[in-house]
Amino acid sequence: MTKPICFIGARGGSKGVPRKNIRLLAGKPLIAYAIESSIKSNIFSHVVVSTEDKEIARIAEKFGAEVPFLRPKKLATSSAGMAEVIIHGLKKLFSMGYDFDTFVSRDCTVPFIRNKDVAGSIRLLNQKKCNAVFGVYRQHLNPYFNMMELDSSGFLKLVKEKGKRPASRQTAPIVYQLNGLFTYKTEKFFKYGKPLLPNALPYEIPAETGLMIDTEFEFQLAEMIVKKKILKLD
Repeated sequence: MTKPICFIGARGGSKGVPRKNIRLLAGKPLIAYAIESSIKSNIFSHVVVSTEDKEIARIAEKFGAEVPFLRPKKLATSSAGMAEVIIHGLKKLFSMGYDFDTFVSRDCTVPFIRNKDVAGSIRLLNQKKCNAVFGVYRQHLNPYFNMMELDSSGFLKLVKEKGKRPASRQTAPIVYQLNGLFTYKTEKFFKYGKPLLPNALPYEIPAETGLMIDTEFEFQLAEMIVKKKILKLD
């Protein structure tokens, strides 16, 4: 069995936090955390970054990633789907002679994913009859209990209603938050051509390691975590 590859997508544009993927987090570009962690794990045959941005490519290579191609700019817009980005990347890699039947898609805006959870997701994928394994954590914001949306008249209603509203969050159905860890069987990804494959299993991780940086506040929070060494990142 061939080793899996790690696939990291990182475009140059970012609306929430400008140039987020290469902004310094405690003195190191954000993307470097995912790259260095993945290389250190010895899980992967290759750690590959897909980007259209030459500066991101240069920084990714500096920290040890491979950037064997530049992504077309049409796949680097805010409207471009991750499925198209991954399919393009996988096809390019196969055309270049890369050999793998499993891959892990890591989001570089989720810098604290632990390698033991990456390895666990791969192990689960190989042990169970499933197409993919998604890193998740249990979410305290619950659509059955405390998440609301507007109805057609502009009034608040629960996102999901299941008869009587649960008496407490603890008694509501369990829901999961996706984060930046997606482990796939390559043939199944090509078959369905979308990130959320059917017959996917959850792999629970600690909520704090799934912090996703989409806002300035989350960036500051991540910086505090690194500087104060709140998490053990190995």
